Amino acid sequence: MLSLICQQNAKILPQLLCNVRYASQSHKPKTAIIMLNMGGPQSVDQVGDYLHRIMTDRDMIQLPIQSKLGPWIASRRTEEVKKKYQEIGGGSPIYRWTDLQGKLLTEALDQMLPESAPHKHYIAFRYVPPFTDEALQKMEADGVQRAVIFSQYPQYSCATTGSSLNAIADFYKDRKQPNIKFSLIERWGTNQFLATVFAERIKEKLKLFDGSVRDDVMIMFTAHSLPLKAVSRGDTYPHEIAASVAATMSKLQVPNPHRLVWQSKVGPLPWLQPYTDDAIKSYAKKGVKHMILVPIAFVNEHIETLHELDIEYCDEVAKEAGVKQIERAAAPNDHPTFIAAMADVVAKHLTTGPSVSRQFLSRCPHCVSARCQSSKEFYKKLCNYIECSKEM
Repeated sequence: MLSLICQQNAKILPQLLCNVRYASQSHKPKTAIIMLNMGGPQSVDQVGDYLHRIMTDRDMIQLPIQSKLGPWIASRRTEEVKKKYQEIGGGSPIYRWTDLQGKLLTEALDQMLPESAPHKHYIAFRYVPPFTDEALQKMEADGVQRAVIFSQYPQYSCATTGSSLNAIADFYKDRKQPNIKFSLIERWGTNQFLATVFAERIKEKLKLFDGSVRDDVMIMFTAHSLPLKAVSRGDTYPHEIAASVAATMSKLQVPNPHRLVWQSKVGPLPWLQPYTDDAIKSYAKKGVKHMILVPIAFVNEHIETLHELDIEYCDEVAKEAGVKQIERAAAPNDHPTFIAAMADVVAKHLTTGPSVSRQFLSRCPHCVSARCQSSKEFYKKLCNYIECSKEM
């Protein structure tokens, strides 16, 4: 069925890009797909507020005297970040891609699962509109019967998916929970179709290299780094990223060497290494002159692919380091196989569950956060989690 969905999406995609069909959403939706992501400013006017919200969110980043230092850092960085957004067209494309992905996903689900149709997607961004509370209010107003909270970060981290989930818990803290059957998909980084689409994106770029060097091209999987403090606490993000890399290489079946590197470090504290830009320089010194960068943790294009990878690393760092050829694999975006990946994840979840995973409900070994503990308890209730009695 999913292979058929892939073929059908490939055929109708050009039409959908011009005139997406709203037939399934013209009726009252039955099932909501709440798509969680951090979001990005659609115009430079939103950059200041966007940075302020990030730098004051203790789920995302912990700073001393954060109420004062966070706004100061955001203010200091605003003009620099505005210039970067100007260089990629004046704003982030995350909303546009997420909206298209949601429409294609719900159309696929309507075909696969007519019993839970119509399905409707709701975009819930953390730091820019449409905010999480706006998505939840709209969903409630639509009168849905079931809601799937679907993280658009395939690999779980307390700083990303965890922060968005805390925002939902905050929303319902002093509100009566609606008569909606909630469930949660918080991680899906090893889905076979997701691995396939990353492999296909890599193949697209390998074809651009001369046959004499193609098998020697260094494939560098790059993901947003994480403070070592979070890693030491037990955040599962690093090994989930590594699992996605392994699944992709298994699908790719090429002899090329590959490595996992980390980008987008912020602040003076130590983060996961090796850093992507340093790795490019180091490999160039070792005589590795042909590379592909693969954004393994991002499902659509945004500032960290379009500017950090394309402009700062591929254009500036690589050229200065003497790299002969460097390519950057596209994010999944609207690739038919990626739509099939999302549909596969959600369809299996809707039909076989669980409503919330034991992996999510467990805590990091060194976690002492009362907010984390209360969030886990909230989702047990929201998703009607029933613990199985232990066998004697």
